[in-house]
Amino acid sequence: MKLKELNNLSLKKRKYIIGLMSGTSVDGVDVVLTNINGNGIKTRIKQLGFITYPFPKQMQEMILRNAETNSGNVTEICKLNFLIARVYVNAIKTLCRKIKFPLNNIDLIGSHGQTIHHLPIKDKLFGYNSSSTLQIGDPSVIAKLTGMLTVGDFRVGDVALGGQGAPLVPYFDYIIFHSKEKNRALLNIGGISNITILNKKFKVDDVIAFDTGPGNMLIDYLSKQFFDKDYDKDGKIAKRGKLNSEVFDFLRKNDTFVERKPPKSTGREYYGQNFLNTLIKRFKNIPQENIIRTVTQFTAYSVFRNYEKFIHKETKIEELIISGGGARNPIIVDDLKNYFGKLVSVKNVESMGISSDAKEAICFAVLVNETISGNETNIPRVTGASRKTILGKICLP
Repeated sequence: MKLKELNNLSLKKRKYIIGLMSGTSVDGVDVVLTNINGNGIKTRIKQLGFITYPFPKQMQEMILRNAETNSGNVTEICKLNFLIARVYVNAIKTLCRKIKFPLNNIDLIGSHGQTIHHLPIKDKLFGYNSSSTLQIGDPSVIAKLTGMLTVGDFRVGDVALGGQGAPLVPYFDYIIFHSKEKNRALLNIGGISNITILNKKFKVDDVIAFDTGPGNMLIDYLSKQFFDKDYDKDGKIAKRGKLNSEVFDFLRKNDTFVERKPPKSTGREYYGQNFLNTLIKRFKNIPQENIIRTVTQFTAYSVFRNYEKFIHKETKIEELIISGGGARNPIIVDDLKNYFGKLVSVKNVESMGISSDAKEAICFAVLVNETISGNETNIPRVTGASRKTILGKICLP
């Protein structure tokens, strides 16, 4: 691709764009094909197809192992950087075959990459005061193997400017879900939970958003540890259990992230095995389903606690719109309804015409369109960056 072609692509009004997302749960890569018209607040999206393409089991285990604090292996990370990109390529081809869409008709690919480690808090080392983040599944590999222009590494530019590099979804949330009639909150419950507040009177630069704490990550880990299940499907394990006040108080007192003031973001480096090992040892005599029930409620509590402490005074929400894997867990949803009360309508994002499972992948389709259009998509109030900037690395085929 020549630079002239890149310029022509940026001027194209309608584009077929692939969005790729694999999150901290590492249960597979979400791949969506969208038809996007326009850019910025004039963006219009049509979802044409979506699948979740699983990682090979042993590869998933390798990713999780290398994402844990102090257990990474540079050789394995180097291999995974290319292997994950190849999985992404297979996912794209599988989706296109399934919906009978010609691969050559794709204009752009936007990839979040697989976060292997995220350290947004500055650390002084060798005379430099720097934060860092690492997403693997190199976008250059995707571009070369598909023959499609690919944009990836969206977090890095924001982190370089002193930001958290996350969450990246708020810009997308604003242009798609902002209402002039209602104050809304968009809550995505993946491995980590993140929330976007859309005040009906605010512009995009006034949006507030941040990670609230655990999503499915703690529940998934305990389900695997206790019952050899990858996750608590439909909240069935939690439903058998009872809330344990000792476990809940332990979580509440020991989770310092929940109480931390935004901007803030987190991941497996905080809510990994080390976070739960002490709890498992301390409460080994408590029924395991009770522990999962309590951790499930703590997930909902952490969302409400952040709303109560950091949001409520500025914006009283009227709608809480949920997406991600946690939106399919009825126990989490019921707990959220109990915490937020009758004045807040809790609903699934699918009621707004957006696929719950595909939402974050759609976000990266939108973000790549914004990058090619020359639009800045980080929100300094959200991330703490020193200024707005265009995100992502453009990788030519």
